Amino acid sequence: MNKKNRISIVLLMGCLAITSCGKKDAATTEEPTEINETTSDEGHPAAASNVLVITGDDQMQFNTKELRAEAGKPITLTLKHIGKIPKQAMGHNIVILQEGTNEADFAVKAAAAQETDYIPASEKSSIIAHTKLLGGGEQDTIEFTIDKKGTYNFLCSFPGHFAMMKGVLIVE
Repeated sequence: MNKKNRISIVLLMGCLAITSCGKKDAATTEEPTEINETTSDEGHPAAASNVLVITGDDQMQFNTKELRAEAGKPITLTLKHIGKIPKQAMGHNIVILQEGTNEADFAVKAAAAQETDYIPASEKSSIIAHTKLLGGGEQDTIEFTIDKKGTYNFLCSFPGHFAMMKGVLIVE
């Protein structure tokens, strides 16, 4: 795929992303989710937990932009797609990237990797871990360990979702 086609796809997906955003129906209720973020009395994040839950919805939003975990211990991460739209139109995954990975470059390569559920084979060395691509009502749990303390970016690699569905995993 040439550069013009890639740029066109990214722009098209960005337009789709913007136009698909709308108000949530007032009658819609979301199930409560576990979040690993708690705060201490001083207002700072409390100790990290290595059991993490994050949700994605039909408005292309993760419920949090920050996750925390403890270095050197196994991390159990569950992604729940709490929307209703199937994965062909509103698929979500979560991809944890190595430090220093250019997210925008990764997202362009991911958009062209439909045959591998938007996980580009050429970028395997940039990926620490990733879930399966999920449709509405599905969930996936993965386990991985990060030994080095640092800040690791995460994103949804479905075309056009990167702009809104991203955050950081802080390993302490």
